Amino acid sequence: MPLLERLQASNHVDQIFISNGSTLFLEKKIEGLVESSPIDFLKDHWKNNNKLIFLGSIGAVVRLISPFVRSKHNDPAILVMDSKAKNVITLLGGHKQGGDAFANELAAALEAEVICTSDSFTERRIPLDCFGEGWGWERGGADVDWRKLMIRQSKEQKNIVFQAQGSKLWQKLKGCSNCSFLAKNDPISFENINLYIGQENSNICSWHPPTIIIGIGCERNTDERVIERAINQSFKQNGLSLLSISCLATIDKKNDEIGLLNVANKNEWPIYFFSALELSQVSVPTPSNVVLNEMGTPSVAEAAAILLGTQSGKLIQEKQIYYSNEDESGAVTIALVEVSAPFAPHKGELHLIGSGPGDVEMLTADSRRALARCVAWIGYTPYLNYLDSIRRHDQFRIDSDLTFEKDRCQYALDLAKEGVKVALISSGDCGIYGMAGLALELWLNEKVCSRPLFQVHPGISSFQMAAAKLGAPFMHDFCSISLSDLLTPWNQIEKRIKSAAIGDFVIAIFNPKSVKRDWQLKKTVDLLLEFRQPGTPVAIARELGRPDESIEIHTLETVPFNQVDMLTILVIGNSQSVIKNNRFLTPRGYFSN
Repeated sequence: MPLLERLQASNHVDQIFISNGSTLFLEKKIEGLVESSPIDFLKDHWKNNNKLIFLGSIGAVVRLISPFVRSKHNDPAILVMDSKAKNVITLLGGHKQGGDAFANELAAALEAEVICTSDSFTERRIPLDCFGEGWGWERGGADVDWRKLMIRQSKEQKNIVFQAQGSKLWQKLKGCSNCSFLAKNDPISFENINLYIGQENSNICSWHPPTIIIGIGCERNTDERVIERAINQSFKQNGLSLLSISCLATIDKKNDEIGLLNVANKNEWPIYFFSALELSQVSVPTPSNVVLNEMGTPSVAEAAAILLGTQSGKLIQEKQIYYSNEDESGAVTIALVEVSAPFAPHKGELHLIGSGPGDVEMLTADSRRALARCVAWIGYTPYLNYLDSIRRHDQFRIDSDLTFEKDRCQYALDLAKEGVKVALISSGDCGIYGMAGLALELWLNEKVCSRPLFQVHPGISSFQMAAAKLGAPFMHDFCSISLSDLLTPWNQIEKRIKSAAIGDFVIAIFNPKSVKRDWQLKKTVDLLLEFRQPGTPVAIARELGRPDESIEIHTLETVPFNQVDMLTILVIGNSQSVIKNNRFLTPRGYFSN
């Protein structure tokens, strides 16, 4: 039960079930616990959109589920764990139902071992039949064709791939060695390729990135069937797959249109609403005075689609009106805009990861879980190198130089807006001189409708690691100060140093010295000596948690400036700090009370 409660608290499970009568043996009442017979439980929850976790013997689970197993394409994902959470086993639904991905996420959070027996997992190949979900794409094509595709892959036969839309980063992964990629200008026919990635409707294995925005307008109380038929017809006449739909866009006066809302909810299409004023400022090919008099803007469908796809959109279907049949009511106007980059912020995720000081053992379980979830890792090259041992073969790393923080954050955000699950990695804690602040600023600058999930995962900061290695230097009030004046004027940094000295704070100094900034640390020490004794302890910690880690203790008057660089953090004691038995201690005052 402690493990089940832990899984529920971390939002890995929605509900906990237990065999009838077992609650008699529980020491406490568990909120939301449901008693059920295993057969009744399976009858109620054997759905292909479920992921079921069983705790116990794998043999017992096999016997329980065997009467329900029908098809790999329709059965749910079945995971089995032991009660100590040492192993997570994907029993069914590893690919299409997302079992393998969920197992990796669970194992990362619980520090368990993943046991997968699929060919793509053991041979480190990209699972072509499920990888697109992490990039925000929808899968199309017949199940039998996907089976043939995966058999070709397992036999190491070449699969011909043509990709017209969506990020091509995945093509650079080593697990794609059995794929042959056609160039965009190569003549193609669906009969000659094995896998298609794009917005066109096809009868082969396909991944469809969300590149089509539907601008829509309708009469009041238009039937749901009319709206669905209008969308289907417009896509059919343009040769487009419904799976390439990004979203719907319309006027805010339609935010209570029941038929429209029902269609959107049923298909999980987000709707973006714009005011008449916003829409009236958009230039459209077919404005209407009738619409202007009725809605306060000369266009709804075209204007809404164009407005939402402003940055990279192209109108590929001017507005067309679709009418109801005799037994229906209403009429629908449809316009289509194609965007060059997929647009699915409702699917995308941007995870800000604090990777800790360096050693992968210092990575938090929360950060591990988020890393396991993401298909793209972005960060400064040395930081990615520290984590590369836990990166899977289907996860792509995007290396960045140290001084390109804004470009790095913008790229991560743009990918997440496409529907990709992205990890943006900082060393230490991403919220302490890391990428979280800049990424959040860029995220807040986006329109609310364009914001993907944004989540910060804390890490162990270098000053925390230094404290643990030194003893207990931060047991009383403390502060951290960065000496980098690239973004903060030096006079402001100097005020903070003086204020910290006057307030008798223990100080953690970040970014103390670089090749171009070689005088700030000496100036800082001189300022502190105006308020503190020359014998105040100073710890110099370099490359914490990494193979070349070194820690030395000096005093304010003996700081070896030539031993300090950007890989160093300094801990400067206050008036109470002492060094005893080579331990750095700032007493809190327990013995004085």
